[in-house]
Amino acid sequence: MRLTTKGRFAVTAMIDLALRQSGGPVTLAAISQRQQISLSYLEQLFGKLRRHELVESTRGPGGGYTLARKAAEITVADIIVSVDEPIDSTQCGGNENGMGGGKCMTHDLWTALNQRMVEFLDSVILQKLVDEQLAKGLRVEERPVVRRAISTTPVVKPIRVNAPNSVFALGAAAFAKS
Repeated sequence: MRLTTKGRFAVTAMIDLALRQSGGPVTLAAISQRQQISLSYLEQLFGKLRRHELVESTRGPGGGYTLARKAAEITVADIIVSVDEPIDSTQCGGNENGMGGGKCMTHDLWTALNQRMVEFLDSVILQKLVDEQLAKGLRVEERPVVRRAISTTPVVKPIRVNAPNSVFALGAAAFAKS
């Protein structure tokens, strides 16, 4: 099996999201900063995760992403498959096209390995990974509540003066009146 950074980053970002979504939608910029993953790369991954209904997006101020299902209902296999990560350790992509046009001698071995990997990844749920991080002592920072300050003093708007603002404008205004 060849698990590339796409699958690794998607799982890491989903753990980060699951850890922090109780405070509301989580921005990709925040995940990017914490996990040192390119923001544009996260945008691509989360587009795929959203299409596979693993995450939901909220637009506007205070927006971001939340899990579309409970963390206990999402498996690592769901995440990896949703970002188009192939789980295939055969060199033929399952096509059985080995040397001499037939099935390679080890095809059945690699196919069995693929099945075991899928079974394993399907048995690991996102909630378990979140719980492991918390058990290791990961501290999830509380999201600061941003409140708009309401002033008790009225806002004083400046008075607009319609007067000349230079000597030349003053002269032009004086000649215009005469």
